[in-house]
Amino acid sequence: MSTVVPSVPIGELTDAWRQCVGTGRVELALRSDYRDSLAIVQEQIGFRYLRGHGLFDDKMGVHRPVQVDGTRQVHHNFTYVDQVIDSWLSLGIKPFLELGFMPAGLASGTQTVFWWLGNVTPPSSYPEWAALVAATLRHLIDRYGADEVRTWPIEVWNEPNLTDFWENADQAEYLHLYEVTARTVKDVDAGLQVGGPAISPGADHWWAPFAEFVASRDVPIDFVSRHAYSSGPTQHIPFGVYQTLTAPQGLLDQFAAPRAHLAGTGLEHLPVHITEFNTSYNPTNPIHDTAYNAAYLAPVLAGGGDLVDSFSYWTFADVFEEVGVPTSFFHGGFGLLTHRGIPKPTFHLYAFMARAGRHILARGADHLVTRHDDGRIVVLAWQPLGGSDDGPYGSAPAHHELSLDLPTGQATGDAVAIVRRSVDEDDGNAWTAWRDLGRPHQPSLHQLDLLRAAAVPALHHQRMTVGDGGRVRLDVRLNRHEVTLIELLPAAAGEHPSLDDSRLLGQGQWAESGV
Repeated sequence: MSTVVPSVPIGELTDAWRQCVGTGRVELALRSDYRDSLAIVQEQIGFRYLRGHGLFDDKMGVHRPVQVDGTRQVHHNFTYVDQVIDSWLSLGIKPFLELGFMPAGLASGTQTVFWWLGNVTPPSSYPEWAALVAATLRHLIDRYGADEVRTWPIEVWNEPNLTDFWENADQAEYLHLYEVTARTVKDVDAGLQVGGPAISPGADHWWAPFAEFVASRDVPIDFVSRHAYSSGPTQHIPFGVYQTLTAPQGLLDQFAAPRAHLAGTGLEHLPVHITEFNTSYNPTNPIHDTAYNAAYLAPVLAGGGDLVDSFSYWTFADVFEEVGVPTSFFHGGFGLLTHRGIPKPTFHLYAFMARAGRHILARGADHLVTRHDDGRIVVLAWQPLGGSDDGPYGSAPAHHELSLDLPTGQATGDAVAIVRRSVDEDDGNAWTAWRDLGRPHQPSLHQLDLLRAAAVPALHHQRMTVGDGGRVRLDVRLNRHEVTLIELLPAAAGEHPSLDDSRLLGQGQWAESGV
C-alpha cells in the first residue's frame, strides 16, 4: 500500500540541521588539509557556523604574560586567531565561539584533557580572565565589525558537568565563570550573544540551578546549549571502541530536554543550540565510518529542526586529534570526511539534505518529502533501523520497501525524470571498499583514488509518464542501511526534429534485428 503524499505543505523545513558543525581544536585550521576538507563540506553542504575547542589554548598564542621591570603584564596576541577566522569566513562559514580552555599562564591548576593538553582548571584571576575575553572580543569587533560579530554566538566553556572538562565538575565555580564571562561580553557590546552551559548528556540536573542562578542574579543570557550522544557502555580494543546505541528517538529526546526542563523559568523561550551531537561520543568508534551511521541519523536530521534552533554534527572532518594522531586511515573518527577529504556515508546524508526543498509535504519513519519553490519534488528515504525478531535494536533486514504516491505539479500525460542517488553498504561507501582492500593503515595514492571513486553515490535515472491528477507512484526498494535521494524533474520534450533514436545503433530496429 502506498503512502499518498499531499500537494499542500504541512510545514517548513528549517536550516537547524546545517546551522552549525563541529571541528577539531581551532588551531588545526592553520593546516592546508583542514582547509581543503572544509572547502569540500562548504561546497556540497554549506554549514552556517563552525564550533571547536581551544580558542585560548597556548598553541593559539593569545594570552602572553610577560615581566616588565619586575611587574607582570599580559600581552594579547591574535596572529593565529585572525588566520583561523579569516579562513573560515573566506569559505562562507562563521565562528560559533567557544571560550576555552584556560591558558597555562592564567590557570589555577595543571589538569588537562586530550592529547593536546587543554587546561580545564578555573582561572587563577577572574579579572585577568575577563580582560582576556574583553580584549579578544574588542579585537574581533575592530577587525570584522560589530554588526558581524553580533551574529556569532559566544558559548562559555565546554561540558563543565564532567570532571574531564572542568576541574571537579564544580558547578558553583562554573556559575561564577559564566557570570563573569557573560557580564564581560555585554560590557564589550550589549548586542553580542552569550550562552551556555554546554552540558553533556546525563546532566539535565544542571538546568534548574543554572536557570535559578541566572534569573536571581540577572546574569545576561541569549541562548542555552547542551550536547547529545546516543552510545552506550564502551568495549575497548587497541586504538578503538565498540558501543551499542539507543534508538534515534533518544537523540531527539535529548534535543527536546532543555525546553522541557526550562519550562516555567525565565529561560524557557531562549534559542536552544545542540552544540555537539553524534551517535558515539568517542573519536575511535568505527560506527562513524559506516552507512549504518547515515541511516541511523537520517530521521534525526529530518525531525530535529522541530525541537531546537541548531544541532551541530561533531565533526566535519577527521582532521581531529583529541586522542592523538589517528593510527589508521579509517579509525572511527567523527568526521563527515576522512583525512584526504574522502566522503563517508553520513557526508552524503548531509549533501542529500542540502538538495531538499523548503516545503515539507510528508514525513514518516522512513522518508521526508519536500518541495522547492519552483515546484520540484525531492524525496529523502532511508531504511529504518528498528529491532527485529532475531536481533537487538539496530538490526535490519536485507531490504526495505517504500511506496509513495507523489504530486508532480505536472499535467496528466506529461513526463518527469526520476533521478536517484543512493548510499548503502556497497554504493557511495569508501569504508567497505577500504575493508575489501585489506584495511590499509596508510593507503597508497592508487588506493586513495580507488577509495575516492568508491565514495561516489550510485546514480540511477528513468522517465515516467504522469498519471491521473498529476501524480506518480514511486516504489522504492532500499538495501540494508541505505539512504537515498530521489528528485522529480520536469522532462518536457526538446525541439530536435531531426533526431530519431530508432536509427541509432543498439536502439530501436537495430536492437531488435541484431545488426
